[in-house]
Amino acid sequence: GLGFNIVGGTDQQYISNDSSIYVSRIKKDGAAYLDGRLQEGDKILAVNGRDLKDLRHKDAVELFRNAGYDVSLKIQRRLQPQNGPVGHRGDGESGGLPLAAILVPGVALAAAVIWILLRYRQRM
Repeated sequence: GLGFNIVGGTDQQYISNDSSIYVSRIKKDGAAYLDGRLQEGDKILAVNGRDLKDLRHKDAVELFRNAGYDVSLKIQRRLQPQNGPVGHRGDGESGGLPLAAILVPGVALAAAVIWILLRYRQRM
């Protein structure tokens, strides 16, 4: 196979009011994984020039199964992360710095500066 799973279709909408086909999982060591360009959460617009709009899930699956050896995908990269399984990092991190990593050193620095100023004022 192509090394990825899909969700969506007119009969199995993954996102409300959106019958598009999305990549739900990239299989390790599969063709898509080894190629490296396709990502979980990508919307697949066309396969080998065939538009996927308004297809049932099973019809989209059949198109992928019959795509052949050289496959061309037209995709739309998801810009904003969404809730749910698509795009889930699985490691519990949001991708940015935790708030505590900024606040704790900042508060410690402020406390140190205040302590130094108070000690300096007492000596005068």
